[in-house]
Amino acid sequence: MMANTAKKILIIEDDKFLMKLYSDKLRREGFDVAMSITGEEGLLRAPSYEPDLIFLDIVLPRENGFDVLSKLKLDPATKHIPVIILTNLGREKDVKTGIELGAADYLIKTDFSITKLGEVARKHLVNKQRRKT
Repeated sequence: MMANTAKKILIIEDDKFLMKLYSDKLRREGFDVAMSITGEEGLLRAPSYEPDLIFLDIVLPRENGFDVLSKLKLDPATKHIPVIILTNLGREKDVKTGIELGAADYLIKTDFSITKLGEVARKHLVNKQRRKT
């Protein structure tokens, strides 16, 4: 892989409006972005797309984000990928569950400014690089 290759981000989000907002913002900041509208689709896509980072919603159709996160962390092909939860579920219990399941960060949509999306992504990509070395 060349050093100047764009970092890849997978967004797993069922709200099409938010997904477009997030992906447009991240693309403008130079990231390569793939999108999945369901948890199942995200789980299928992650091993082949090999994202450097995943933004994951919890409230998804059929399979919720906690289940998706658990499966990502159990799969040897995806367990090393930092997952940032970006959701409306802000109860302390939900945050605790997300972190215990291995999320790198837990962000509440209503408290989070989309302008910070690239900044958060870069912070976690730098942390991921540090963990590798």
